[in-house]
Amino acid sequence: MRRTPGRRALLLLWALLCPTAWAGTDLPTITLIIDDMGNRRAWGEAALEIPGAVTYSFLPHTPHAERLARLAHGQGKGVMLHLPMESAEGNRLGPGGLTLHQTEEEFRHTLATALEAVPHVQGVNNHMGSLLTRHPGAMGWLMQGLREHGPLFFIDSRTTARSQARAVALEYAVPSAGRNVFLDNQRDPEAILAQFQRLVRIARSEGHAIGIGHPYPETSQVLRQVIERLPELGVRLVSAAEMVQLQQRRPPWQPPSYPLLKVVKSSKP
Repeated sequence: MRRTPGRRALLLLWALLCPTAWAGTDLPTITLIIDDMGNRRAWGEAALEIPGAVTYSFLPHTPHAERLARLAHGQGKGVMLHLPMESAEGNRLGPGGLTLHQTEEEFRHTLATALEAVPHVQGVNNHMGSLLTRHPGAMGWLMQGLREHGPLFFIDSRTTARSQARAVALEYAVPSAGRNVFLDNQRDPEAILAQFQRLVRIARSEGHAIGIGHPYPETSQVLRQVIERLPELGVRLVSAAEMVQLQQRRPPWQPPSYPLLKVVKSSKP
């Protein structure tokens, strides 16, 4: 039976992360993206109850993507397309997937129909893609498509360190950003909480950070608890669209003068 984070664990989070004071109002920012939306109705509906400017990314042609995307948009949430891309491991893509074996015409048609399958899309991030994102040619076709159907932004889920996606996005003047932390590779509340701590520390150090999770019940529960306390942590939650805009125009970040606190050694990685 999976545990839920109790009051003691949350108090530890605040003690570790809360600054004694913040100078000025230009808080570091975090973005939270919930991937893989659209397959499970109950999980998706529960994820939409997470408060604040959370962004939801929907797999194309899934049973509940259209309805849940409309609900998310109606709540003022950000909506993205979670676009399947070929992986180096050869994992099954599902409908709407992009591969290296497609012709340019097939690639563009697949992208267009995937975008049409999810209403209110503001941007795209990759589902898998550890092979496709390495190839500048394929990424060029993608960025051309985002410009033609946009303006749309791109967030690199960074499933490989060899990704060329952001470099190509820059060449095509497509606004882009990259994932910093996966929140729930382990579906354990304490592990998710530790990853959230890591996300906040990166934001404090760099000025901004993007975390990606999934509509697991454990993830939704942890995020519902911690988001309400973000002002105490000295960070601000913004949508993926706003994060991309901030990164485009923000000057180099000056970290706060106080030392950054570290997570206790007993915290899970």
